[in-house]
Amino acid sequence: MPFAESNVSKNEITQPPSQVQVQLPSNLDPVYANFALITNSASEIVIDFAQLMPQMPQARVRARIVMTPINAKLVLRALGERIGRFEAQYGEIVIPEGSGLADQLFRPRPGEAPEGEDRRGSA
Repeated sequence: MPFAESNVSKNEITQPPSQVQVQLPSNLDPVYANFALITNSASEIVIDFAQLMPQMPQARVRARIVMTPINAKLVLRALGERIGRFEAQYGEIVIPEGSGLADQLFRPRPGEAPEGEDRRGSA
């Protein structure tokens, strides 16, 4: 439909709303995730949020988010801004160096037996 026939001006169509009203359902349960798998196709970014438990070799996916690449980039920018504010208030978030964050967080330290195993060794 041409703009001249519409009651909405071109500026109203192309300008995003300045504030979005968000309604949170009262029965919405939060999902804790400490691991994410990110994949993509030509038209979508898929993020699987999972829980990885200590000494467990498998992560359990708790939520899947599918979005367009532009929306994913906007989320990335918003997260960067939020992390910047967080670090300004609470200090730098230090990411452990090593083979992988999951290894740093969930593997036993050298010389430490995994939970549930006898630390005395086998006889």
